[in-house]
Amino acid sequence: MRVLLRALLLVLLASPLRAQSLPPDSVLARLAGRWVLRGTIARRPTVHDVTFSWMLNRGYLQMHEVSRERTAAGAPAYEAVVTFTRDPKTGEFACLWLDNTGVSAFEDAGIGRGMVAGDSLPFLFRYTATTSFHTTFVYDRAHRSWAWHMDNDSAGVRRPFARVTLTRR
Repeated sequence: MRVLLRALLLVLLASPLRAQSLPPDSVLARLAGRWVLRGTIARRPTVHDVTFSWMLNRGYLQMHEVSRERTAAGAPAYEAVVTFTRDPKTGEFACLWLDNTGVSAFEDAGIGRGMVAGDSLPFLFRYTATTSFHTTFVYDRAHRSWAWHMDNDSAGVRRPFARVTLTRR
């Protein structure tokens, strides 16, 4: 058994594993950094602090979003951790959305998928066969900011849920 473990260790050391990292010109690279989110969510004005940081050899971009609004207990009224990546084979982007609105066991509804279209990065989250959620990041090159649109979709009818802007802190 020891001989087998040593042989496996030598093979691993002799041939380094290659991590997949996102290209530096990726649309996600423009999101990296610290932002302030301002706008309307569920018809209420809001301000959140948002940080995007690279992880695991730049293979993933993690977003941490925290509302400035607090609960009676002093906790953030909204908090989310979202991990973004790109499939190197298909070019499709995906994200896993975790937030404090409902804990789940990594259900499919918490995974959004989409393809870049110019400066737009749309994600579609499918809840059921007839309901879904759209969240789309649109880069504004002139202002170096992001518009972020979120829409509920029921039987093909989209209704705005949020219209916010991300500006650098």
